[in-house]
Amino acid sequence: MYRVGMVPSSQVVPSSEAVPVFVRLAAHPVRWRLLGELAAGDHRVRELTERLGQPQNLVSYHLRLLRDGGLVTTRRSSFDARDSYYHLDLDQCAGALSTTASSLHPALRPSTPAVPSGARVLFACTGNSARSPMAEALLRHRTDGRLDVTSAGSHPKPELHPTAILVLRKEFGLDLAGMRPRHLDSVAGRRFDYVITLCDKVREVCPEFDDATVRSHWSIPDPATASGSDDYEAFARIAVEIDTRVRHLLPVLAANHSGGHRD
Repeated sequence: MYRVGMVPSSQVVPSSEAVPVFVRLAAHPVRWRLLGELAAGDHRVRELTERLGQPQNLVSYHLRLLRDGGLVTTRRSSFDARDSYYHLDLDQCAGALSTTASSLHPALRPSTPAVPSGARVLFACTGNSARSPMAEALLRHRTDGRLDVTSAGSHPKPELHPTAILVLRKEFGLDLAGMRPRHLDSVAGRRFDYVITLCDKVREVCPEFDDATVRSHWSIPDPATASGSDDYEAFARIAVEIDTRVRHLLPVLAANHSGGHRD
């Protein structure tokens, strides 16, 4: 006989073997904090150790579990090859979360985020000839021009890389022909809500901005220095990675900027 307070046999909580991988990985307090830190940008082990206040061997252990679970990836620093940057694969997380939520109840499937407006975003890399102008164009495109998006470099090249222009035109239908590299000095004094560095070298020299500016780092290699691959292929691969990160930036911007600039 079924009584109030009893759980019907058809609704019994599944065994631990049926718990989704994402839940098992994210449930640990240290791993959850690591996911949170990496959600804001790429970091080195020593930075994560400082932020969590935990021993490096413990942090490295949990990072390895997250990497083995496919949620985190690593990439050697282009500034100092002895360092590695850890990156949260948000596409993998989104897929895992969607699967987890849908398995619990169809009503928990994620909804499409609103398009942000009003934020001021600066993308920076060394030469401002490929990565940062691609990010600028892609974010402007995905927000229908609603944001104040700029890019600059610490050592700007004379002009944009021709393959970057070609890739964005062929793969995304975007025209970069009218853009010109600019120096970071040219945006000094301007206020930005977000400053995102796209290469490890410029992260070390990027100037400080307003105290309210959110700083984030995307550790992305320079496609112009890629070896052993076709030039177009290398640029296309980097463009897709930047576009993926831009897409995942949109919900953050939408949550914090519903329109208009901050005072």
